[in-house]
Formats: sequence, C-alpha cells, structure tokens
Amino acid sequence: MGDNPLLISGRSNRKLAEGIASHIRVPLTKCDIVNFSDGEIFCQIMENIRGGDVFIIQSTCPPVNDHLMELLITIDAVKRASARRITAVIPYFGYARQDRKVQSRTPITARLVSDLISNAGVHRVLFMDLHAGQIQGFFDKPVDHLYGTPLIVEHIKKMGLDDLVMVSPDAGGVERARVYAKSLNCGLGIIDKRREGKNIAKAMNIIGDVKDKDVMIVDDMVDTAGTLTEAVNALMEAGAKTVHACCSHAVLSGKGVERLNASPLVKLLCTNSIDQTERVEKCKKLEVLDIAPLFAEAIERIHLERSVSSLFEY
Repeated sequence: MGDNPLLISGRSNRKLAEGIASHIRVPLTKCDIVNFSDGEIFCQIMENIRGGDVFIIQSTCPPVNDHLMELLITIDAVKRASARRITAVIPYFGYARQDRKVQSRTPITARLVSDLISNAGVHRVLFMDLHAGQIQGFFDKPVDHLYGTPLIVEHIKKMGLDDLVMVSPDAGGVERARVYAKSLNCGLGIIDKRREGKNIAKAMNIIGDVKDKDVMIVDDMVDTAGTLTEAVNALMEAGAKTVHACCSHAVLSGKGVERLNASPLVKLLCTNSIDQTERVEKCKKLEVLDIAPLFAEAIERIHLERSVSSLFEY
C-alpha cells in the first residue's frame, strides 16, 4: 500500500469516488458490497489494509437508510481489518434537516446519525455544505467541513448574467446568499416563505428589487423542488428577467425533476455530491459541477497531516 491513502467506495456515488481516486492517482481499494436476498448488506474488503489510512466515500442520499447502513457496515469491516485510521467521507449527509426539536416529541436525527457513525469506529469525518453548521458539534471526532461556494461562484462568473441578484428562498438561507452576493459583487434578495407542511412551502413576499434582473436563487439543497419552483414563480411574477438557481446538493426526490421541467427556471447548478447521471438525462435544466478535485485535495492533506483550513476559506 506504500504511503498512499486507501480509498474505499460505497455504492451511493461510485462515479465521484472514481473521480477522487483519479485526481489522487491511486486505485480504489477492492471491496465487495452486496445484498442478501432479505436485504441485509454484506461487505468484504478484498485487499490487505492493515495499518492503512482508509477513506470511505459514501453519500447518505436516497435510499438514505440503505446507504447509511452500508456506510456503517463498511466502517465496521474496515475497523476489523485493522486499519490504522478511518475517515468517513460523506459529500452529502442525510438526516441533517432534523438538527433540533421544532415540535414536541420529535427526534434530533442529525445527532442520532452522528452518534451511529462515531460509534461505528471512524476517527474523523469529512463533509461538504452541511444543512446546519452546528452538526459538526454533534460528533466527538474531528470534523472537516468543505464548502462548494468557490466552485459555484466561479461558474456563475462565467455565465455572463447582467444585473445579477442573489436571492435566498427563505430567511434561514440569508447568510449563505449574502456570501454569494459579496463574492459576486451583486444585489441581494429574500423570499418570505411560509411552510404549510412537510415538503410543502408557499412563497409570500419578495424583499429586494428583482424587476428586470437576472436572478440566481441559492440554497444548500433542493429536495422535492417545491420551495424552488414556488420561488421561481414568485420571482417571475415580480418582473424578474430570468431565474436561475444553484445548490450544493440536488436530491430531487419525488416529483422534483418533473417540477423543474415544468417551471420557468432556466438552469439549476448543482454539484455531484449525489450522482446525477440519471437525472441529467431526464432534466436538461440540470448542470452538474465536479467536486472530485476539492475532495481529492482535502483527502491528500488529511493523509499527509497538512492543514485543511485554507480549503474552508473564500
């Protein structure tokens, strides 16, 4: 194994793992992950990893429970194979939205899942664009939190949009939109949104000037695209010239793709934290940016015990 990091890919995003391995110039460690007929997951590491610095690459995207369980089982297999250090590389972290109690008698699943991953045997965790930054504190292991902002901002600069306005789809994302607006030296807007139920949102009022402007909605994730399409419709009614959107994680569950195709949205920029191969074929409005170089750089720095902090800054 030499002095190279050992990369193991789960089945959630093999394409991204291959991209990371290509940038680091190491092959993926052979690993056999299959399901028994009853759905139970089996994992066997097919190479010697004793004493190795292992990075397990697995997004906990839909089907969330299957991919989460697969991550935990792979961590356990690596631990029992006597790896020296185990880092869970989780580009997209599921269950992150339940990060606090907003109603009586409800769970805080972000903390629960954090405990499961920590207790499975990891030594550190690597994320990108968590839904809530405080989730880093749910782990009692070192956490490195990467940001997709630089990649997305640089791409927006190349789009040549005139009179650009960055818009947050709700009050909770204002800080994120402000970072983009400052980086792009453009205007800022906010949509006053009222959530009427799980995955049901209604746009109410628009704060800021969007008339005859090219608008870019910015969010950390797009799930069913209900909030996004409501925001697009509200902005077009307010006189926006064009409406684009960007996010780090495009989950696009349920009718997400159908809603995008039916909306006046021009384009949705996202990263490949979740494999978008099938969705790109169904939705021509989706443009995917590659985060493999970012994760490859972070993994190499962690492996070599170098500072990762410069990757957090923008």
